[in-house]
Amino acid sequence: MTDANGMRINDPARRIAEAAASLSPELVAIRRDIHAHPELAFEEVRTAGIVARELSRLGIAHRTGLGRTGVLGVIEGGRPGPTLAIRADMDALPIHEETGLPFASTADGKMHACGHDIHTVTLLGVAAVLRDMAPMLAGRVALVFQPAEETLQGAAAMIADGAAEGFDMALGFHNHPDMPVGETGFARGACLAASDRFDLVVRGRSGHAAHPESAVDPIVAAAHFVSQVQTVVSREVDPLKPAVVTIGMLTGGATYNIIPERVQIKGTVRTLDPGTRDIAEAAIRRLVKGLELGFRVEGALDYRRMVPPLVNDDGVLDRVLAAVSAQFGRAPAEGSPSMGSEDFAEFAALVPAVQLRIGSGAPGRADKLHNAGYQPDEACIPVGVEALSRAALELLA
Repeated sequence: MTDANGMRINDPARRIAEAAASLSPELVAIRRDIHAHPELAFEEVRTAGIVARELSRLGIAHRTGLGRTGVLGVIEGGRPGPTLAIRADMDALPIHEETGLPFASTADGKMHACGHDIHTVTLLGVAAVLRDMAPMLAGRVALVFQPAEETLQGAAAMIADGAAEGFDMALGFHNHPDMPVGETGFARGACLAASDRFDLVVRGRSGHAAHPESAVDPIVAAAHFVSQVQTVVSREVDPLKPAVVTIGMLTGGATYNIIPERVQIKGTVRTLDPGTRDIAEAAIRRLVKGLELGFRVEGALDYRRMVPPLVNDDGVLDRVLAAVSAQFGRAPAEGSPSMGSEDFAEFAALVPAVQLRIGSGAPGRADKLHNAGYQPDEACIPVGVEALSRAALELLA
């Protein structure tokens, strides 16, 4: 049966689009409430409460307190089949908002500057759509509302609490202000980098600046380390395999004429290839040992592997791309990998997974994530609802 426009009445694209459009005003209102009350990693008590309230209102069974403040909802399909996890992050950033919006953050020094408020309500919209379409699903949908993505700890915490038990596939997403609202995108293979970090304390012997021979200068040693560590990428890593080593903090000393006792250095290492990840770590450890020998200092290195690269599974990705293309009548745009990181990689390391990009760039703006003035276009919410709901329908067909 078709309607006056020749569209099949039970056509999933139309059904999902109409549902997403009808849900949009309510989802925007919830988003603005969450945006005005941002909560940092593992502090998402109020946000998790809103999620639990909405899932209860929809009649969706759920558990709270997973990974401290995470929420896991489950929608049972009409037929047996695999479990598809769809994940949204909930935490804000320690940034003071400067947007001037009427629903700007009411918490000094805290802001949803990465759009996790957008993600949270998008998944709530998906929950509402898939609840009504549950009889069409072969399997179940696990709705993962995750804390602490910004510290790269929340996914691991939820997994440790058993949240991923029984998952067969996983679908993640992130808003992208570098893409116009209405567009979707992806990258094949490793789409986001592994993230590792290190703390290095270089300890020398304090002394008067006028008599450096009686001291051991950790500042000179630290300065050489900052220069040397750049050779890890330029001279030790295959130039066809991307890697980044960045020093984000260097502190030491208090005044003009005193050689300090110690200098502290913080840095991050990003890689897309596991072998490159090993090379970078080994090189940094070796450079610290050389620093000790060459400059007579002591180097205390704390090197931590945080999350692996986020690798899109080709089999799941092809099905997702087909579903999104069918929903919007155009294919998602293929993009390049990013050296940014995302702890959805922890789920992707357990089961075949895909990270979808949802355009959130507002007309006339050039917003960047993690910026005090960040203003994503809220029209990306129903787009995300449509894309993810249709992908779930395909993966659980």
